Amino acid sequence: MRRTDQGDGGHASPLADRSAAAVREAACGYWHRRGLSAEPARVAVAPGVPLLLLAVLAAAGTGESGRGSVLLPHPCPPWYAQQARLLGRAVHTVPVPAESGGIPDPFALLEAVRRTRGAGEVPQALVVSVADDVTGTAPPPELLHEVCEAAVAEGLLIVSDETWRDTSHDPHDTVIVSPAEILAEAGRDDQVVVLAGLDAAFEAESGAPSGGARGAAPHRPGPAPGIARFPATGRGGLLCERAHEVLDTLRADLPDPLAQAAAEALREPAELLSRRATAARWYGGLARALHRAVTDAGALCRPPHLGWHLYADLDPFRPRLAARGITDAPGLEAELVRRLGPYALGGHRFGDDPSELRVQLTTELPAAALPRSGRGRSAGQAVDEGGTEAAAATAPGELPGVAETLAQVQSVLVDLTDGSPQ
Repeated sequence: MRRTDQGDGGHASPLADRSAAAVREAACGYWHRRGLSAEPARVAVAPGVPLLLLAVLAAAGTGESGRGSVLLPHPCPPWYAQQARLLGRAVHTVPVPAESGGIPDPFALLEAVRRTRGAGEVPQALVVSVADDVTGTAPPPELLHEVCEAAVAEGLLIVSDETWRDTSHDPHDTVIVSPAEILAEAGRDDQVVVLAGLDAAFEAESGAPSGGARGAAPHRPGPAPGIARFPATGRGGLLCERAHEVLDTLRADLPDPLAQAAAEALREPAELLSRRATAARWYGGLARALHRAVTDAGALCRPPHLGWHLYADLDPFRPRLAARGITDAPGLEAELVRRLGPYALGGHRFGDDPSELRVQLTTELPAAALPRSGRGRSAGQAVDEGGTEAAAATAPGELPGVAETLAQVQSVLVDLTDGSPQ
């Protein structure tokens, strides 16, 4: 980065400058391969996407625009709202459509903007996730297009979190489009800032995913860095400059080993691409098996297409759950954690109304049932390391221990709901 208050005379070291420049250059290549133009001078880097969101919102809230409010879809990652509130911004959440998570319903978005302005606020930014790890879904391109049109019409800056776009379980099945692509076609891409964390790439680099709980990885050089792409326009340049000032003030530099690892991950060598694809297929198998267990018990749940989670709705079972003393998301979370372990998070943690009986489940739940020797590696990795092709061909949901855990999940849900919404 560009810190200027270091003790060596006010400038970052030449090595740090070279490392940051290498990350920005590699980030441009990363976006070029995804159909987005990018310039190193319009790229920011930080140790984590949350810091970048903080910097972008701070940059957007300076000058004549003032401290405008921030709109978020719900459910969404909790750190979206946390960054906005750290800046003293008002936060308003908008429900997601039935088709997917990650974006607000376009008509609900327009209504939220109207109400916000009616309350005397200035709606300024909309944060979306086009690859939503909270629900494991990606919005259909035509629906995302409607959201982008509504946001542009209302003068909102779109901040697109695309951290999980490379975790599609089947790239041929899921089309992930960036708002920057959509608005570039209309000549309005100056209203989009794209964020991306290297979480999936770092997990693939370390060989951690695919066979067990995340966090069982070999040592990394640090947290997964984040990158931000600003449009190559006057407004984009000003936002980028202001964001860099915020990051410099926070001393949000990447340590050199982390910067080197980030640049290498962004270059996407063939070995990394192979491991990342293997991990995505593995998690996809676990997610589909978990989805079957949940829906076979009667719960509502969007089919997962990416990432490591799915988002279940048990509200149709409210009378049955209430008879067991479960009347809200915190209560549902507590009961599922008691019965299944620390693999459930209530919807209230993601901005949903606490009274709604929604819960996020992670694929770590079935993966944790694998023998300890199998954790931290996928069936595909087992073959690479001399395992049997039969093991590699086994569907994750059919592996020893996993099938039993999935049956337990279904049994617990049926027991809680008596298998009936009445």
